[in-house]
Amino acid sequence: MSAGAGAGKLDLDPGLVAACRAAAAQIAEQVAERIAGRTTFSVERSVTRLLGMDGADGLEVPLPNVLVDHVHDGGGLGRGVAYWIGNAMLQTGRSPQQIAEAVSAGELDLFELRLAEEPAIRERVTEECATRLREISQRFEERRAIRERLGDAAAPLRYVLTATGDVYEDVVHAKAVAQAGGDIVAVIRSTAQSLLDYVPYGPTTEGYGGTFATQANFKIMREAMDEWSELHGRYVRLSSFCSGLCMSEIAAMGAWEGFDNMVNDALYGILYRDINIVRGLIDQRVSRMINGYFGVVINTGEDNYLRTADAVEAAPSVTASQFINHQLARDSGVPDAQIGLGDAFEIDIPVTNGLLYEWAQAQLTRELFPDCPVKYMPPTRHMDGNLFRTHAADALFNLVTIATGQGIQTIGVPTEGIFTPHIHDRVLGLQNVDYVFNAARDLGEEIEFKRGGIIQTRAKEVLAGAHELLERIAQTGLFTAVEQATFGDVSRKLDEGRGIEGIVDTDEGYFNPVVELMREASYA
Repeated sequence: MSAGAGAGKLDLDPGLVAACRAAAAQIAEQVAERIAGRTTFSVERSVTRLLGMDGADGLEVPLPNVLVDHVHDGGGLGRGVAYWIGNAMLQTGRSPQQIAEAVSAGELDLFELRLAEEPAIRERVTEECATRLREISQRFEERRAIRERLGDAAAPLRYVLTATGDVYEDVVHAKAVAQAGGDIVAVIRSTAQSLLDYVPYGPTTEGYGGTFATQANFKIMREAMDEWSELHGRYVRLSSFCSGLCMSEIAAMGAWEGFDNMVNDALYGILYRDINIVRGLIDQRVSRMINGYFGVVINTGEDNYLRTADAVEAAPSVTASQFINHQLARDSGVPDAQIGLGDAFEIDIPVTNGLLYEWAQAQLTRELFPDCPVKYMPPTRHMDGNLFRTHAADALFNLVTIATGQGIQTIGVPTEGIFTPHIHDRVLGLQNVDYVFNAARDLGEEIEFKRGGIIQTRAKEVLAGAHELLERIAQTGLFTAVEQATFGDVSRKLDEGRGIEGIVDTDEGYFNPVVELMREASYA
């Protein structure tokens, strides 16, 4: 980790920190109990994708949807789609892809097949799933070797957002970003794709506010950035948005195509896209298992709370959410080195000593989670179109980033709040980052905070507020906390929200080979 990380400069009370972790563990356990015994359409479709299913029918309905809908309509999804695939493999000798194509063509009804003995079904589909997981794991091993050979950038990694709507144009932008010094290229999804309960198929050239996340688009971007990396001798990472109603499917797609990072948070979709909280947390659990298993770094979404709530007042809720999200990720098998917790530089510029408050929050996050590559977001909410003020605010943000040793930094751009940035705007943002990072490289090692001063006092106040909030949530539960608008000043109810119809109660014999294999690996 970079200079200043985990140095204990805030003089935090270790007992209070331990109490926060204990409350977060209690909250995570309550969540696990609440979502137990349920699966979702997306979770089951992710099983089919990790078994190698891909493609779409003549109406452009993805084959994973076709197959899962077939099993659901037949009343069998409570046993898990893997059960029916495994039986079909035994009875027909076909591969999962061939089974999906036959069901789509109307040539095969899974419910008309004779049922084999359950142990045989489980063994066959688990064997197939294990083979696919080994194949994907081998790809990641090869990718790690490429990273080691070409060299991985040192933290803070420069994370740059791109998206034109046209995946082929995105390639041009991504290469330009890499040329200008970006370390992670993140392709923003088309607006509200998170509300689609299916993943579009094939390359796409039209999208509003971003580009559709499809496996074909992932493949195009991955090949392009690998080509650039080899040509220039510097590895560039790729990231997408693993959230919404297809959260676990996008994790599976990203795994197949070798993505390095994924924005992987359920609460963003719950709060800002009105996705049902139970649906979101079930999907998040499995998506994080997939990302954790393959070594993908996840990014959480606490930074978004400060776009709808005041950054000074809401700071304890951000820290509380970081504790909860950290525990939920670990419970899904994600190690600290892959948990990129969210934070943001969002205090309004006129606030007196706002920079010190921002510094306190960033240092607090860094000290509470020293082994996590915190994803630090630039000022956006209060940018008003004044390019020079925004550029100055970004410089202060960059200063705090390097001084507190953040792991991943989303670069700010001077045209924030005006329009989707052009390439030259991102280049200016990267130049700002490079200048400040170089000029203040070891600043964090040189600084100690005044005992009882503004920064220490602010950090302790935020931690105390987070502890109070965590203890209250541990008593009421996370679902009630969300209903009470605890995060981002947005309220969502347990029995409402998009995607609620995609929740399925599991039968006693439910089986998910992906979860079983990944759980065994995480406990090994």
